[in-house]
Amino acid sequence: MGLIKEEKIRNNTLREIAQKMLIAARTAPKGRGEDTTVLALVEGDEIKRISEKLKKMGEEYNVPAFIRDAENIRYVSVMILLGTKIKSLGLKKCGMCGFDNCEEKEKHPHNPCVFNTGDLGIAIGSAVSVAMNHRVDNRIMYTVGQAVMAMGLLGDDIKVAYGIPLSATSKNPFFDRK
Repeated sequence: MGLIKEEKIRNNTLREIAQKMLIAARTAPKGRGEDTTVLALVEGDEIKRISEKLKKMGEEYNVPAFIRDAENIRYVSVMILLGTKIKSLGLKKCGMCGFDNCEEKEKHPHNPCVFNTGDLGIAIGSAVSVAMNHRVDNRIMYTVGQAVMAMGLLGDDIKVAYGIPLSATSKNPFFDRK
């Protein structure tokens, strides 16, 4: 087969690991078996579009972390996106969202259900564990999720989202940042 240098396989390998991360997120446990998550993989020009939106938001809202993260993701080849819809589980007794029950919470459709956000957190943890097991650098970024929601990439019904860029370089670009 000849000699194949690591640089030639890096992007394909990162894509394969990202795909495994998405499967791990999908199969993570969900409250009452109700799945409200939406998961996606983005590459290339779509990452650049997210980066540009993130930078604009940072400038518009005067949030330097958005601008920093926009630059941070600009050079990655693959990133996964994870989001959740807000949907109550129909419980008669819970109250963890701040309302007495799901019926009362439904009168406030923009307030998150703790099960939706909790399930998303568990899915994120499952996904990054796959990256860790493959020694792939990553970082969970709420800033990316903000840009993704503003762009409607995961759908208009997604109310909480995160992005996880992946990297395989000699130094983790997602830490020791300015």
